[in-house]
Amino acid sequence: MAQQHLDRLTAVDASFLHQEDADSHMHIGAVTIFEGPPPPFTAVAEHIRSRLHLVPRYRQKLAYPPFESGRPLWIDDHSFNIEYHVRHSALPAPGTEQQLYRLAARIASQQLDRSKPLWECWFVEGLEDDRFALIFKTHHALVDGVSGVDLATVLFDLSATPQPPEPEPWEPQPEPTNAELLAAGAAGFVKTAVNVTERAIAAGTNPAAAIDAFRDIAEGMGEMVWAILNPAPETPLNVEIGPHRRYAVVRNRLEDFRYVKGVFGGTVNDVVLTVVSGAIARWLRSRGVRTEGLELRALVPVSIRPRDQRHSLGNQIVLMRGPLPVYIRDPVARLRFVKQQMDGLKESKQALGARVIADVQQMAPPTILAQASRLQFSTRLFNLIVTNVPGPQFPIYMLGRQMQTFFPVAFLPGGHALAIAIMSYNGAIDFGLLGDYDALPDIDTIADGIEDGLAQLKAAARAKEARAAAARGDGSGSASGGAAAPARPPQRRRPATRPPRPARTPAAATAGGSIADGPQLLPSGPAARHEGPAASMRKRARRRPPSRNGDDAGR
Repeated sequence: MAQQHLDRLTAVDASFLHQEDADSHMHIGAVTIFEGPPPPFTAVAEHIRSRLHLVPRYRQKLAYPPFESGRPLWIDDHSFNIEYHVRHSALPAPGTEQQLYRLAARIASQQLDRSKPLWECWFVEGLEDDRFALIFKTHHALVDGVSGVDLATVLFDLSATPQPPEPEPWEPQPEPTNAELLAAGAAGFVKTAVNVTERAIAAGTNPAAAIDAFRDIAEGMGEMVWAILNPAPETPLNVEIGPHRRYAVVRNRLEDFRYVKGVFGGTVNDVVLTVVSGAIARWLRSRGVRTEGLELRALVPVSIRPRDQRHSLGNQIVLMRGPLPVYIRDPVARLRFVKQQMDGLKESKQALGARVIADVQQMAPPTILAQASRLQFSTRLFNLIVTNVPGPQFPIYMLGRQMQTFFPVAFLPGGHALAIAIMSYNGAIDFGLLGDYDALPDIDTIADGIEDGLAQLKAAARAKEARAAAARGDGSGSASGGAAAPARPPQRRRPATRPPRPARTPAAATAGGSIADGPQLLPSGPAARHEGPAASMRKRARRRPPSRNGDDAGR
């Protein structure tokens, strides 16, 4: 659907506006690094200007109906100035990546001006190795994660020598009056009501399907209520936050995640949640927090955007809660648990219940919507955001320069000091960690834990393949019997943080199963006996000394 003047925000879009305050900023973004040499700033600004007709929302600002009679609307900005939104900066020598990430943290700490279109793009020169960077910042009310990837394809090209788009003149629509804002809001409400009525009529024509759908909706709503009644645990991640941010990144190869999930099963997202769980567990223990029996919850945004609306803006997402079992120390056992829980979550009706709530919010007045948005981001429901967005698996370019890396930037709701965003691009899968400046001075501990957690899973996967190869006696080192797994670079070793575990005794191995069967979630019991109780009684009788009165002598 084309983006029009006087479009009304969806309920999800408006909820991000209601959730924002001076300390909790609802913008997302990215840190992208390009090969050099850097182009002139004027060329970058003109390049972005030439693509804006493909995303009209980027030249629109918010307008509010009088008396808070409805959700805000998008209107054309008569004072739009590309030089305001595209900023120019440079790193001081030596221009390290750490300096770039500190700049990104400061940019993320600044709230967007709601009187203007809700986005910024920072062109950063001076990066080491003759590179440059673009730091994007866009309000979540303007774009969601999946749609944001499509927006990036508008700004970037598929080859180093692209065909420039045909420029289109832009004439902003007249500034609407209060009466026109009221009429546009009423039209949007009527459109929503008509959609609801059409669904009701369609349900009436197929009663059997309607009953099944109603049953699923009831189950989904029940699961949502159960999640609310069972709050997430209190942790040092859930504290009052300020306006300032820290930012850290972790580089990974997508093939490593696929390798681990290929050996142990599950999905790439299961492996992501597993390594995040291990990193959070190590960080909690470094803070002196006991993790026995502790399971955190991650808020995992899931897009419900139909495929025919992939290029439209506006949020169409539901929020689900995934497991972070920080109490499981063994990485393989943790992965199995996460896979089991996520499989159950996918089979549950939680997503359907969340979508029904989102549909109901479309009819809610602004005051009710504001209260619902606060509940949706409450610390009762989750401990941190973990969002994984698939990106293009091929190189993309801007002004003939190839983009080397893409680090996403999430947002921090109130009472949440950490958010982790993951983005895959051109064979890489990179993590961006956004933390509160005061609550997370040790954010690098979590970043290091993600790196080490993946290394542990890769080592366990290689060990499993080696055991399988040894059992077959082919010596190929591949569990599939085909070509051996590709060689991987050696991982840097870290000093042990605790003494090694004692070796298992043969009796323990007999009770708990073969060591090659994988880690045990429960402690092993005593060794199983190979004889019955009667045989034991006969042995004790043979060892019994003779009776003093000699009664046994004649037997």
